[in-house]
Amino acid sequence: MHFTFRQAEAFLAVADTGSFTRAAELLHLSPSAVSQLVTELEGALGYTVLDRNTRKVVLSAAGRALIPAVEALSRQFALTKTAALDIRDQAAGVVRVAAPLVVASVMLPRLMADYAKKRPKVVMRLIDCPVEALVDRVATRDVDLAIGPDRPVGPEVERVVLYPSPWVVWCAPQHPFARKKSLTWNDLASARLVAAGRDHEIHLSTIFRQLPSPLRVAPSQVVDNVSSALGLAAAGLCYTITPAYVQALALPLGLVMREITDPTVQREMSLFRPADRTLSPAAAGFGAHVIAALSGPAR
Repeated sequence: MHFTFRQAEAFLAVADTGSFTRAAELLHLSPSAVSQLVTELEGALGYTVLDRNTRKVVLSAAGRALIPAVEALSRQFALTKTAALDIRDQAAGVVRVAAPLVVASVMLPRLMADYAKKRPKVVMRLIDCPVEALVDRVATRDVDLAIGPDRPVGPEVERVVLYPSPWVVWCAPQHPFARKKSLTWNDLASARLVAAGRDHEIHLSTIFRQLPSPLRVAPSQVVDNVSSALGLAAAGLCYTITPAYVQALALPLGLVMREITDPTVQREMSLFRPADRTLSPAAAGFGAHVIAALSGPAR
């Protein structure tokens, strides 16, 4: 039995998307090429992995049984590819840094520009990354460093706290909350809340679970990106709660920030770096640059 990784990759893409067309877009191939790869895989295996009809594509029983092994193969290939790129990029002085939306769009470019002045031969690569994937990207060697809010880490990753940032309310100037100098958690149930992203939703839920039942607030909506939550708040449709460090996006929208007290709850902006391997000199140098630039009081 002989089949190629490309054939397995095509099968996995179709299984994930439920469509040869969408799988082709992911793989940068034509739908007919993807179909041919899957057909070749089925010929090598001797059984059908996808049931096709004119309306949809679904996994066959054999395909469902095969999926875990193909997913494991894909993960291992990604690790192998990353290791090969590591060898090439470290020799060339490339530093790959992952960051979520706010950090990637506002904070990190400034830090990269400052470091480039000191080390002009180092090539910086900014990798957009959801907050919940930051630690995994470092652990799997997909990136050298990651910068973002606090996340749990395992033995492969070290978290360095840069600065604390309190959770605050953002609202439009005409919102009732804007008339208050500060807010308590007890005030928040009186208006509609939108939460930004799965990570924020989880953290907010954790905060509310620690409060007495009358003080707990459930978001009326959860959006994927903090920019969407801030936009809804700027239109006066709701308010949102985020760490204060998003102010670079919030203030240009005309939003008003109000502290939440009783109690004040913090998130910690953090640098994530490998704990199980030595960074290249370029990556270690940029990590030290970030720590020196951002370590300090709450923001």
